[in-house]
Amino acid sequence: MAQTQLTFAVPKGRILDEALPVMARAGVVPEDAFHDKANRSLTFATGRADMRLIRVRAFDVATFVAHGAAQVGIVGSDVIEEFDYADLYAPVDLDIGHCRLSLAEPKDGAASIDGASHVRVATKYPGLTRRHFEAQGIQAECVKLNGAMEIAPSLGMCGRIVDLVSSGQTLKDNGLVEVAKIMDITARLIVNRAALKTDPRVAALVEAFRADAAAKAA
Repeated sequence: MAQTQLTFAVPKGRILDEALPVMARAGVVPEDAFHDKANRSLTFATGRADMRLIRVRAFDVATFVAHGAAQVGIVGSDVIEEFDYADLYAPVDLDIGHCRLSLAEPKDGAASIDGASHVRVATKYPGLTRRHFEAQGIQAECVKLNGAMEIAPSLGMCGRIVDLVSSGQTLKDNGLVEVAKIMDITARLIVNRAALKTDPRVAALVEAFRADAAAKAA
């Protein structure tokens, strides 16, 4: 019986460049067409006949893996925590893609939330944002944006934003300051739980990435 292809999901954007050398050391090497910036394909062959890559948005990586459409993937821990899929397992911290999820507000200050019961926040992470404010006894009304969060306060949409922060320069350029860190973020190897139990190739990939992480830490 022909062996079904494994599908490995990788995210577009900031993590991918750091992930490619890690993937290569674990035996996952994309075809040359993958590196062509003009190529708009979503599916690519790899050096393994039994594995293909899909390149999708980070949030979609988690969804494809959780639902078993992909068996393995790489995504930031922010995405994992936002969705908290039961069928998703994140066995390896790849120690790449370092940044943080933070609360920011205008440098001149926003309306105080001391004693407040409600706050409006622009974010791509409504789940994490609500949980952060719930811990303080505050209900967060989340305005869902997929980008351009930094201009939302200046346009009167909200008083604060929750977004990824690396250097903080983008916040500064838009008149915002970081006022609280919600979580530190790194990229993780994720697998579908059912695939891990039933397909030894998935378990072997986990061990390959785990060994590489251990060698890096040594």
